[in-house]
Amino acid sequence: MSENKRTVERYLDGFRRNDHAQILSCLTDDIRWTVFGGFQLTGKQAYDEAIDGPGFIQPPTLDTVRMVEQDDVVMAELTGSVRRVDGSAMRMSMAEVFVMRDGLIAERRAWVIELKENDYR
Repeated sequence: MSENKRTVERYLDGFRRNDHAQILSCLTDDIRWTVFGGFQLTGKQAYDEAIDGPGFIQPPTLDTVRMVEQDDVVMAELTGSVRRVDGSAMRMSMAEVFVMRDGLIAERRAWVIELKENDYR
């Protein structure tokens, strides 16, 4: 496994354990995070404040379906779920693009689709 893929795996493991320090250790200081249809932010401080997500109880479950790499870009297909503060669960399918710089994540671009009926709707 490449250094970039190891960094992404360590990053995802940090999310699975809600370990902010581990997550942040995988990022460049000028990290840029975009969740399409949701938000965009820049910098570790803003990233740290957004990790938990309003209305959710951490940590989420995250399963890696596949991960591919080309040059300094790692793409991951994920499935998962997270509990909401009202007790319900949000199931989701995600596509993540990680732009790497010197073995760290410099940009994260995410598409998160909530699944309400089955594995694709």
